[in-house]
Amino acid sequence: VFIAQSRASGSHRDVEDEELTRIFVMIPKTYTEEDLREKFKMYGDIEYCSIIKNKTTGESKGLGYVRYLKPSQAARAIEECDRSFRAILAEPKNKSSESFEHDYYCNNMRQEIRGNTLPFCGQPEFCSYEKTESRIQESVSKRLSVLSRLPFSQEQLFALFDLVPGLEYCDVQRDPHTNSGYAVIQYSTAASAIYARYKLHGFEYPPGNRLAVTFLEDGNDSSE
Repeated sequence: VFIAQSRASGSHRDVEDEELTRIFVMIPKTYTEEDLREKFKMYGDIEYCSIIKNKTTGESKGLGYVRYLKPSQAARAIEECDRSFRAILAEPKNKSSESFEHDYYCNNMRQEIRGNTLPFCGQPEFCSYEKTESRIQESVSKRLSVLSRLPFSQEQLFALFDLVPGLEYCDVQRDPHTNSGYAVIQYSTAASAIYARYKLHGFEYPPGNRLAVTFLEDGNDSSE
C-alpha cells in the first residue's frame, strides 16, 4: 500500500528512500550489529544496520534499524520475521528519533495491555497472582507499589500506568544505595488498581526487566 501510494504521488524515489526501506525493530540488549544483520539478511540485501545506544552509558537500548536496498525486502522482513522483533517501518530521518522511540514503546504497551498477551509468571517470584478464587481473599486497595531491578523515571512510569483509567498519582522514589526502582501508584478506584495490578504485574519494562506490582494499604475497607 505504501509503495502504491508513493508511485501515485509522483515522488516514488524520495518516499522510497525515506520511508520504505528502513525498518525499526526491538532486539535483545546483547545483540551486536552483526547479530542484527545475521537475523535479517535472509529477507534481502541490507545497506546497513544500526543499534540505538544510551548516549551516556553506551549500552544498547534494545532497539535498532535495518536498511534494505528495496522496499519489497523491508516489507518481507516485517511480514516474515519473528513477532518478538515488533518490526515496523521506521519514521523518516527528519523526525526526532527519540520521539519515534517513545511513540514505539507507548504503542507496543497499549497493544499488549489491550490484548491479553502480557508475560505473566515467567519467573517464580511473579507467580503469586493466579487466576483462582484465592485472589479474592487478597487484601486489595487503590494504592500499588512497583518494584524493578532497574531504575525508571517518573515520566516513563506515569505513561505506563496511565494507560489504565483513573490514575491519581505516581510517586517514583529512589534509593541512593541501590540501582533498583521503586514507586507508589494510586488510582481513583480499587477496580482500576486491581486491573492495573492484574495487567502489569510481571510486565517487561523496559524489555527484559519485569515489574513486580503489589497492593499497598491505603486505610480504606478492602472488603468493599
